[in-house]
Amino acid sequence: MRTELTPSQTVGPFLHIGLPWPDGPDVVPAGTPGAIMISGRITDGAGEPVPDALVETWQADRNGRFPHPDDPRGPVYGFRGFGRCPTDENGVYRIRTVKPGPLPARDGGTEAPHINLSIFGRGLLDRLVTRLYFPDEAANDTDPVLAGLPDPARRDTLIAVAAPDGYVFDIVLRGESETVFFDV
Repeated sequence: MRTELTPSQTVGPFLHIGLPWPDGPDVVPAGTPGAIMISGRITDGAGEPVPDALVETWQADRNGRFPHPDDPRGPVYGFRGFGRCPTDENGVYRIRTVKPGPLPARDGGTEAPHINLSIFGRGLLDRLVTRLYFPDEAANDTDPVLAGLPDPARRDTLIAVAAPDGYVFDIVLRGESETVFFDV
């Protein structure tokens, strides 16, 4: 038997059919104390909206603990930590969640509060991974990921903007204002 490499397949365009579920954009239910909305628009390199993308989020709770058995402090129960939202025809996504707490860093320091995001879409060979940080967080100045960016001028592409009901985090897939993506 001979095994040959097959061509890579891109993710999508079936994201809107198989991946979303009714509670997907709600990391926390409506009415949760301290709930915020994270919203944004995904655009391509020409500044056009991407109407067929999917945003996944993974985050700690407001105390900086994950709902996962591998959290070294023990898992937190009653908090999902995961969200999934397709973009609409204007490339917009909206996720209801809570602001996470700071996290312990591998070096013994502290990571600033952040949300991990994965972006899936037609034409992408793999997901894109980025982080959303919150403005006016003192811990942003010492966060090891933000401090380790090769081009500090691009740091602003990872920091959300405050909005009346939460935060706005636009994602630019290519071009001069491209969001920082991580090779994971």
